[in-house]
Amino acid sequence: MTLRDDVSSGDQVESNGTALVTGGSRGIGAAAAIALAADGWNVGLSYRTQADQAAAVVAACERLGRKAVAIQADVVDPADIERLFDEVAAQLGPIGAVINNAGVISPAGRVAEYDVERLERVLRINVTGAFLVAGAAVRRMSTARGGTGGVIVNVSSRAAVLGSAGEYVDYAASKAAVDALTTGLANEVAEEGIRVVGVRPGLIETEIHEPGRLDRLGATPPLGRPGKPDEVAEAIAFLASARASYMTGTTLDVSGGR
Repeated sequence: MTLRDDVSSGDQVESNGTALVTGGSRGIGAAAAIALAADGWNVGLSYRTQADQAAAVVAACERLGRKAVAIQADVVDPADIERLFDEVAAQLGPIGAVINNAGVISPAGRVAEYDVERLERVLRINVTGAFLVAGAAVRRMSTARGGTGGVIVNVSSRAAVLGSAGEYVDYAASKAAVDALTTGLANEVAEEGIRVVGVRPGLIETEIHEPGRLDRLGATPPLGRPGKPDEVAEAIAFLASARASYMTGTTLDVSGGR
């Protein structure tokens, strides 16, 4: 929660509107919510079970002088997604940016060991959930549907490129699907006032890693260390902003060169 902790409510910037961050209670999602608040966005965030952590993120955003709200929602439940978007818009105003971040990973293992339950869980949350959230965003943002435009930032992973052999090939495949969503959807909605971009984090210090993994791999990027959630959050805030107004259909790597 230290992201931009030198920014006080007295340093407020003009509001950019409302941003929605899925999976915003911890890790990259939490850091992104705070970075967006520091950039002038009011922030709605979703969480599935971690209400206390989500409340802490809301408080951090509010300390930056922005409005914020946390809504419990499951990103693979279409009714929950509709309620999430409607409640955030009702409390904070029309949504202009969606950070499509919610995702899961399973314990490390080889493909030959995967069972149907594991595959269905990873692909349902990481792929189906990402598509459902993106679709809900388009229905509200598209100028062809009466919206005023906006931006969708899909959170992928360098695993989508590297494959994550011997550990998380299913997770890598799910994030490769997210990359395809970024490319394809960007072309679908470019004329409807919506930009679609992505970010591919590398080894980042979050709770997603199994014990010892960062110790084992943290020095392998060319920069010689794992990244911090704040460093990914800064890229997300940039992509969501007018500073990236001529960017769509592309994904930024934030991976220390790995």
